[in-house]
Amino acid sequence: MTMLGRPGFCVVTEIERPSPELVNRVAQFPASIIGDALAHRGNMDAGISPVSMQTRLCGPAITVSTKPGDNLMAHVALKIAQPGDVIVIDAKGDQSCALWGDLMARAAKAKGVAGLIVDGPIRDLKELIAFGWPVYSRGANPCGPEKNGPGEVNQPISCGGVPVNPGDIILGDSDGVIVIPPEMTAIALEGAAKRVDAEQDIFDAIQSGDKWPFDIITPLRANGVLGPNEKL
Repeated sequence: MTMLGRPGFCVVTEIERPSPELVNRVAQFPASIIGDALAHRGNMDAGISPVSMQTRLCGPAITVSTKPGDNLMAHVALKIAQPGDVIVIDAKGDQSCALWGDLMARAAKAKGVAGLIVDGPIRDLKELIAFGWPVYSRGANPCGPEKNGPGEVNQPISCGGVPVNPGDIILGDSDGVIVIPPEMTAIALEGAAKRVDAEQDIFDAIQSGDKWPFDIITPLRANGVLGPNEKL
């Protein structure tokens, strides 16, 4: 690991990334299915939402911690990011100004960066929607940031209420964003495959109309709403 600077104002230039094959396997599933497979561990809160409902991303995290109102380290992350990376910015939920806009998005897409997650606002919303590069944020603000620091790149952060480490797999779609630590991917993939099969059985039951496909009787009886022999 190569660290430039000092704790609180530093850049780690090299991180360990999951294999592209593993990222591609995760990317085959919706964020909701992966979230269910991990018992909802890693789901960012609903305030982190897509700029466009048509976008989707999956890739290893380049993490950024910023001072509110300053995006110097976001530019640093953009400079060192590799194709396929997802830049994840811990902006502390601050709403005072945007930390990303159209020009940075164009630079990121040109480098092959997979997308952006920012716990704060962006700007140039109309242009970003038209541009189509995946962006997830807490809304928009026309006010631009400073570029003085401090901040950190590729250190542990929190984004959307979830811990994020460099190299974690970030999966985002129209529902939102989930964080998958590499050591949890096997569990996530196995559980997601089982969940897809289980949902197909539910779809088939709904289509056939043979029986009510959701088990609501068991919890109702367990909580005394229905007696042992009572039905809805």
